[in-house]
Amino acid sequence: MKFFNLLKKELAELLNAQTIISLVVVMGLLMFMGSFMSDTVEEAVKQEYSVTLVDRDNTDFTADMKEKLKAYGAKLVEVTDSSEDYAELLNNADKQALVILPKGFSEAVENGESPEIISVARMKSASMMSNVTGGNSGATTLINKCISDVFAEKAGLTPEDVARINSPVKVVSQTVVSDKSAEIASEAVMSKIMMQNMMLPIIVFVLIMMTSQGLMSGISNEKIDKTLETLLSAPVSRTAILGSKMLAAALVAMLNAVCFMFGFSSMMSTATEEATADISSALTEIMPTEQALEQLGLSLGIGDYILVGIQLFLTIMICLCLSLVLGSLINDAKQAQTMIMPLMFGAMIPYMISMLADINSLPMAARIFVYAIPFTHTFSAIPNLMFGNNTIFYIGLVYQTIVFVICMYLALRLFKSDKILTTSLNFGQKSKYKKAKK
Repeated sequence: MKFFNLLKKELAELLNAQTIISLVVVMGLLMFMGSFMSDTVEEAVKQEYSVTLVDRDNTDFTADMKEKLKAYGAKLVEVTDSSEDYAELLNNADKQALVILPKGFSEAVENGESPEIISVARMKSASMMSNVTGGNSGATTLINKCISDVFAEKAGLTPEDVARINSPVKVVSQTVVSDKSAEIASEAVMSKIMMQNMMLPIIVFVLIMMTSQGLMSGISNEKIDKTLETLLSAPVSRTAILGSKMLAAALVAMLNAVCFMFGFSSMMSTATEEATADISSALTEIMPTEQALEQLGLSLGIGDYILVGIQLFLTIMICLCLSLVLGSLINDAKQAQTMIMPLMFGAMIPYMISMLADINSLPMAARIFVYAIPFTHTFSAIPNLMFGNNTIFYIGLVYQTIVFVICMYLALRLFKSDKILTTSLNFGQKSKYKKAKK
């Protein structure tokens, strides 16, 4: 009963109104960003089939070409304006991009020359997202296709001949993983795996940051406010006090991670829905991606996710023990932000590497250094299980268990002694405890 009372007290301190408001704001921002990105991507996709045309040649040939553009599925918008000021032209048309067919365009085609077109696009800022829909790449591609058809007809080539020239070979993709293969493009498999594996590193990173920040701040504040001395002198076992603090911090960290995961997942699924649909249709002509993953042995079962959950739990517990030790070294509120840096860098290194490269492909010295960080094994858990690196996974699981036992032993030794009240990191300065003793 005393343990649950302590746990309730710790949860009340960690899960306050400020924390709840922060969680709601984070989820709201992520979902808003997803909606915004979805609109931008959808507009970019539509832009590929939209052509705003200024026809200054105005011949039978350009009229036929405009009909061909419509036949290709282009949404054609014609603008009549003779202005030579391109900025004024865009403003009058109320468009961000347009294509001009200058005089002599049809004559150049009839003479077998390469005709010239003028592509006008407004650049609004240096932001990537703000310029996604401002180009003419889709429009110029469709116009080039129309002109290619004209030259092909003049040369006596059929549309089938043109298609055969543009794509002289038919590629049948085969992806091999270990001793298994599937008839699918490796790009489609990689796209699906990246979407699946993107979540775990983010969740682990958030868990580490939230767990360490919560417990470290709690211990340091209690030590600075002298409430830790009162708590330790109460008729409650120190093991129960330590357990309640660690469990409360873990529960709050898990809540933060779940909320962050939900918001990020919503953002990614909303933002990439249009794009992934197009990629999937282009790259999975023969076999659906899910079926290919299963055939290649890249699908994880319930047992695999349980093993990943165990590693995640060990990561949280290691982080809690280290946070308790680091929090006990703080005797000044200004040091609280500084003491989280070792854990932050310990999580940042494997996080960045796992997002950009395969840890198992690094040179041996770099691999040993990275795997020596206990958090690395959780970041690389799913890829190792997917690609059959079970030995590396289980070695990491054993290594994390050993590190956890050592960290837990040190935390218990520190918490059960009075050193937790006197230990400090002063960088050459005398602690307040020693000053007061004198």
